[in-house]
Order: sequence, then C-alpha cells, then structure tokens
Amino acid sequence: MAKQPHLLVEPGDLHEIALLPGDPGRVDRIAGRCGGSELVAENREYRVVNASYEGADLTVCSTGIGCPSAAIAIEELERVGVETVIRVGTTGALQAGIEIGDMIVATGAAKEEGTTRRFESVSYPAVPDYRTLSALVDAAEERGEEVHVGPIASDDAFYVETDEYVADWERAGILSVEMEAAAVFSLARRKGMAAGAICTVDGNLVEGTQKGETEDEELPERAKDNVERAIDISLDAVAALS
Repeated sequence: MAKQPHLLVEPGDLHEIALLPGDPGRVDRIAGRCGGSELVAENREYRVVNASYEGADLTVCSTGIGCPSAAIAIEELERVGVETVIRVGTTGALQAGIEIGDMIVATGAAKEEGTTRRFESVSYPAVPDYRTLSALVDAAEERGEEVHVGPIASDDAFYVETDEYVADWERAGILSVEMEAAAVFSLARRKGMAAGAICTVDGNLVEGTQKGETEDEELPERAKDNVERAIDISLDAVAALS
C-alpha cells in the first residue's frame, strides 16, 4: 500500500491505539507525558508521533479543525492498521452549571455537520464503542476525577451558533458542542474501529463565557490544568485498553 497522501504514513508505521487532539501543538504536549516519543510525519494540520505510556504503545495524531479533516485522519489511520481512536479535545458547554475546566466524556454526538452525510443517513448514530467509553470513565474515576458523561453535538459553523441553536441544544439535554466527534465516531463505526472522546470545557455558551484567542493566555488556571488532567485520563485509558 502506498504512503497515505495526508498523514504521510504507511502500514506498520503506527500503533493500534491513537489519541486524536485537534491542535497539532497538543501532540507534543501529550507525547511529553509519555516515554520514547518519536515524530513520524508532519503535513498540513496533521502531526503524527509514536510514544509509549506505562508499557502501552500509542500514536498521537492531530486532526485539525472540523469533521472534514478528522474524517481524512480516520480514513488514513484505518488504512495503516490503527484500531482504536480517542479524541482528546476542547468543547463549549451547553448546560448551566458546567464550568470551564470541567471534563466531558461523550456518549454520542449529534450530527450538526455535513461530512458524515456523505457517508450515511443522519439517522445513523454517531456513538463511541462501549469498551472505549468505559475505559475513559473508569480512568477518570480511578484518578478521583468527576466527569460529565452524556451526549454532545458536533457543529461545522463555529461563528453561526445562534442563540436559537444554543437554546435548542440546551433544551435537548446536549452537554456541549465541538467540531469533530461525530465524524470520529461515525467513520470508526463504519470501519470496524473502536472510538471514544474526552473533552475539556473551555467556555459555556448558555452562560456567556467564550473561548479565548489562545489556550495559554485565555483559559483560566483550572481549565489549563484540566487539559493536562484530560490527557492523563486518556493515557490511562490507553493503558487499560492495551
């Protein structure tokens, strides 16, 4: 099989479990909490690193922003042998009382995006597999961390999330909105892969707190710390799944 055109990887280059941050800069942040990390490839929004954590081999691959680029990553990761993918990202809360710095483990993602519609009906569920979901929740509990567990939404249009959209999501009991999980879950399911997602809350749309320009400058200390804690939880989940 030829080298994949976007990730620039081949079969045998990567490990069976991959953590998927959106931000390429967060790849090294995750790898820094591991041992023996090695840059495999870098192209456009995709940065790919292999590492190990507590004896478990893993790959860390950024997906960029949105479902189209996330779908490309899932397609190419599956072609080279990756079997489990876990999104590790940020999300905007949609329920009062969910604070900046809280963590959410998704039980499903509403398809408020266009990418998955090219693959299947919107009526098909975008959900994680039970084992990966459970590994994330168990890893949080073992660290004494509380996480919100429930449905989220994946939306394409960051600047068109109107008050009406937000109010409707809130009434429906959707915990938060982000931009990649629906594609990660749907493509993984279609390809026989396992998938999960844990996200740090960086704003609350119903309470009027918004994501700032940069993570380091704008997120409060608790949220900065929660990014690290979410990374640690995801790494513990990798170790358990291995």
